[in-house]
Amino acid sequence: MHISTFVVGHTAAIFPHGDIDHEALPALRAAADALPPDVRTVTWAMDQVSFMDTTALHLLHEQRTAARHRGRTLFVRGLRPQHHRLLTVAASVSPTMDFLALNRCR
Repeated sequence: MHISTFVVGHTAAIFPHGDIDHEALPALRAAADALPPDVRTVTWAMDQVSFMDTTALHLLHEQRTAARHRGRTLFVRGLRPQHHRLLTVAASVSPTMDFLALNRCR
């Protein structure tokens, strides 16, 4: 897993490259935790993520909770068909996991 992070002013974007699975989770969390405290908008750009398992659900749930606590706005973009399927199934089981309806999570 390679992760690129860009910060411009109060806006940050995190670009994971590769699969989001259990092995990638520590690096993904570290990328988010390393953001400056004055960042107000965070975008997770999933364009280069070829596969995600339930680890991505946990990551996005954690990131949404952290964004709320820090007064940030969270965006998720670049979702592929497999990502959509995973998020749709998760939302059907648990409405609190509905990241597609909340493409902009606050």
